[in-house]
Parts: sequence; C-alpha cells; structure tokens
Amino acid sequence: MTDSKPAKAPDRMASLASLCKRRGFIFPSSEIYGGINACWDYGPLGVALKNNLKRLWWQSMTQWRDDIEGLDAAILMHPKVWEASGHVENFTDPLVDCKTCKGRFREDQLETSRCPNKPSKSPKACGGELMPARMFNLMFKTHMGPVEETGSVCYLRPETAQGIYVNFLNVMAPSRQKIPFGIAQIGKAFRNEISPGNFIFRSREFEQMEMQFFVKPGTDEEWFARWRAARMAWHKALGLNAAKLQFHDQTGKELAHYAKAATDIHFEFPFGWQEVEGIHNRTDFDLKRHMQFSGKDLSVFEEATKERYVPYIIETSVGADRLTLTALVNAYAEEEVKPGDVRTVLKFHPAIAPIQAAVLPLVNRDGMPELAREVVQGLKREFRVFFDDGGAIGRRYRRMDEAGTPFCLTVDGDSLKDRTVTLRERDSMAQSRVPIDALAEALRSRSAFEPPAV
Repeated sequence: MTDSKPAKAPDRMASLASLCKRRGFIFPSSEIYGGINACWDYGPLGVALKNNLKRLWWQSMTQWRDDIEGLDAAILMHPKVWEASGHVENFTDPLVDCKTCKGRFREDQLETSRCPNKPSKSPKACGGELMPARMFNLMFKTHMGPVEETGSVCYLRPETAQGIYVNFLNVMAPSRQKIPFGIAQIGKAFRNEISPGNFIFRSREFEQMEMQFFVKPGTDEEWFARWRAARMAWHKALGLNAAKLQFHDQTGKELAHYAKAATDIHFEFPFGWQEVEGIHNRTDFDLKRHMQFSGKDLSVFEEATKERYVPYIIETSVGADRLTLTALVNAYAEEEVKPGDVRTVLKFHPAIAPIQAAVLPLVNRDGMPELAREVVQGLKREFRVFFDDGGAIGRRYRRMDEAGTPFCLTVDGDSLKDRTVTLRERDSMAQSRVPIDALAEALRSRSAFEPPAV
C-alpha cells in the first residue's frame, strides 16, 4: 500500500470540487449563464454515484426487510399540511441585513460569516451598520392555478416526511402491515437557505431519503436505540471511515419542539464535523397535529390488546446529496506512488462506485479490442462497465483511479491464448490473472455490500 498524503483542508475541498467538475461528477447549475447560487447538476459519474447510494438505501429499507413499505408522495401538498406541521409558523431563520455592504446574514452565524466587501472579516467586525434581526421563512412559496391570489398559495415541500404522515393509513391498510412498521421515501425537498455552501453540503434544492417507523407508545425508546445503532452500522458498511463518524446527541435548545430524543450522525469533513443523518423520536406529535387540522382519525386499534392509540414515530433522515458529498470526501486521496509521482484516487466501496470495472485492451490491434468488447458485453448486464482504449495503459489506470473505478481488466496477448485477463485492484494496485469465464464471480465477491440488521 502507498501512503496517503491529503492536501490541507481548504485545498482539499477545492481539489475535490475541481475533480468533480473535470471528471463529470457535479457541475454548477446553469453554468453557461453564470450559474445560480447553491444549485447543482449531476454529470454522468455523479448521477451514477448518487443513484447507487439511493439504491442501497432503498434496498436496505424495503427490499431486504418485511416491515417497511415504500411511498412516493407529491411535492405539492395542501397548504394546511404545512400549518399542521408547524412550518408556516416556525420554519424561520433570524436574518440581519447590513446597510453598508447590502449583505444578508443569519443572526446565529454572524461570527463565522464573511463580509462580501471585506472577506477577511465577519459582519460584526467589518464596521458595517447592521439592522435589527428579522424572521425569514425558509419555504419556497408558489401559486397553484392561473391566478395569483391568496387562495391559491402553496409551497414546495421543505421535507418529505409530511407526505408519509398524511398517507400513514393509506399505506398501512393495503400493505396489511401492523404496528410496528415503517414507510420509506426518497424525494426532492426545497429550502430557501440563507447561508448555503461547502459545495453540495447545503443547497436550496436537495434530495432526502427518509424512513418513518411507527411504533406503540412505550416501545419508542427501544426502537430509537435500535435504529440509532443500525444507521451508524449502515454508514460504516458503505466504507465510511469509522474514525470520522460519531454520534451527536441533541440536548436543550438543539432539540426540536416535537422530539423526545434526537441523535445526529456526524462525519468529519475538511470544514469540520457536520451532520449526515438524523435519528429522531418524534413521539405522536405529527399524527396528532394532522388529526387536529384535518379532523381525520389517524389512530390505530390493536386487536390483541383491544387498545386504540396514536403511534409514536422514529424517524431516520439522510440527505442523498449530503451523503454523496460524504462518500466523495471519504474516498478522496492523493497518494505518492513513488518520489515525485502522486496519483489522485477515489476509494469508493465497489458497490457504490459509478464504474465498477474498466475493460482495457493493452493495444489496439491483434484482436485485443474485439476480445475486450466481448468481455464488456458479458459483464454489462450485471455490472457498470466502461471500455477505454485511448492512450498508454498507465494513463488509463490513472483515469480510472480518478473516477473511483475499483477494478481494471486488461486484455493482452496472453488473453488471446488462454482467455484470461489481468485484474488490477484500485486501492492496492495489485494484479492477478482471472479467467474471463470467472470474471463475473470475481467482481461479485469483491463488490458485496452487507447491510446491518436491526
């Protein structure tokens, strides 16, 4: 193994963002028009990485379990949903305007924000005149129908969870589930963030992967502890560095008004420890609020005990975009292969790598490209495979390292004789000969993802 020599923290994020642009992971949205702040487009490798993470989350939550069902609720919902949830009244940030630079800052982040006119100073230290704080709602407001009037106001959802709560009984009845059971959803959410930043860590349009687990009151603390442990184990199974993961238990003012308990899973980014996922004991707050505002009964009757109750909810919520950034930061390495020779590599778990295997003919003659194409056709229905015949083999290896490809399969002169290829492993750069007929099993065994049990 080579020794990893990462860049300094600020340079590391800049280097990663540059790599993402160069290799087709992530681009600024509408870049030809100068871009739009805190909105991002995913290129070929980026969308593959993000989709792989979503696929593993979805399989872990629904396909490999019997007690969680899937849902895809609408983005636009009845405006009373957001009154019931408290978002209309409480989903606000205190903002401070500067009369001098015309900047707008969150009041609780004045110490860490930067003045646009004096980037070395905070708004409190730059000498500008700060106005009193005002509350600003983070929801995007729009209008439904042809006429903009008060009656047509609706919102782009700021979270996906409310779509699960209002559909709780709609899902429970036809799926024949009983308490305890969960509902999982992946979908877009929108927040008019005042201080977005750190690449794709905080943006105004993002994708959430949320699961709401409905339990009997009195069993909530046990289920909270089980899901807390299971979600940490899942992130470690993705290959995230255990030394860069930790729990953060919320207390005091951190704890949301609806939560009995809340734990965040934090990852150590170059810009500090930040939340990747939240696990919350939301009690019966959400269902009771929707009962109050809708007039509909969302309680359940337990036949065995003859009890009727409103379920408690254990929530697990992870941002797909934030998890994508976590996977990129965790995988990014600059390694000195030999003095003066540094390679950039993304060490993804093979199960989430955008390209799982690259097939490379050593030279473009003597039947090698044809055999390489045959190998591609034999693997592509099960694996994400890329064919590359351009340039020296060493240069192609480095391109695949930058893309995070865990395995390179080189077709050479011996391949034409004995139908074997050289399998090069990205992390160790070790090489071995593998029969073409055994390649699928070799990749399968090296790419297995083992989900943790709850």
